Amino acid sequence: MYLKVHHVPGAGEVVAACDSELLNVTLMHGDVEVCITGGFYGTERAAEEEVGRALLGATNVNIIGKRVVALAVAMGLIREEDCIMIGDVPHAQIFGV
Repeated sequence: MYLKVHHVPGAGEVVAACDSELLNVTLMHGDVEVCITGGFYGTERAAEEEVGRALLGATNVNIIGKRVVALAVAMGLIREEDCIMIGDVPHAQIFGV
């Protein structure tokens, strides 16, 4: 997996994570292109445990990929039905209010 934590002054953190095989891939969702870039999701690999720790402490989360979404589901952070599918790839966002 790839992981990047964005620190947003006054708004907390945005944790972005994706499955490793999705980095630098563009997916189509209707007429919309979803580009999975290292600028947003990071360029250094992270172990599942590291991603899990980041998800637990996050204010906001943006995740894409079967493994990272399954991790968030197993942690009780989201439900599978809360995800959208972009082709056969699950994507979820979690927002802290």
